[in-house]
Amino acid sequence: MSDEETSELESSELGTKDYWNETYSVEKKNYKEYGDVGEVWFGEDSALRVVRWLCSSDLVKSDDSIIDLGCGNGMLLIELAREGFSNLTGVDYSQDAIDLASSIAKAQNLTIEYEECDILNTESSSVLSRQYAIALDKGTYDAISLHPEDTKIKRETYISNVWKLLRSRGLLVITSCNWTEKELVSHFDNNFSLLSVIPTPTFQFGGKTGNLISSLVMQKK
Repeated sequence: MSDEETSELESSELGTKDYWNETYSVEKKNYKEYGDVGEVWFGEDSALRVVRWLCSSDLVKSDDSIIDLGCGNGMLLIELAREGFSNLTGVDYSQDAIDLASSIAKAQNLTIEYEECDILNTESSSVLSRQYAIALDKGTYDAISLHPEDTKIKRETYISNVWKLLRSRGLLVITSCNWTEKELVSHFDNNFSLLSVIPTPTFQFGGKTGNLISSLVMQKK
């Protein structure tokens, strides 16, 4: 890796559990009082691009075991359930996020398994001791990358744990607004190979074209 590829992001409160506990505490209260499901991380379009890829891929079946790592309010899994996917699990280290996601799924008569647990500590959860066909990540690797302490170790632990979570040739569908496609491929290269790039909106600046969001499908080596 080059120095650019190994450099860490500047830390942020977005990388702390306290921030997300507070966020989902408010969103859980808003849902209970007003029926507001809360913010969809990276926007609904970003989630729908992932759903469309999964629905159209010959590698994916509707009964494949799928786990959403850092599921938040669970809206990505809810969209998949609406498309007929039947073996869905969501995990988050914020209990309020799990409470919110469970309430939304229950209100829509959807069967999705949710559990509070931390992907960086898989030994504490029966859900994280299983193997899955597909792991979804929409912002969780970003949040880990923004943690103020031992960031590189936490990133490497995340990558190793996701590799263990997936069955042979399993897929990781990861969406990031902090890392480029090149950086993500470099970070995951020892454990995963790039299978597909999900197109995301582009921008032009100074004669160059780039993406605000990277959305990749990587396969377990």
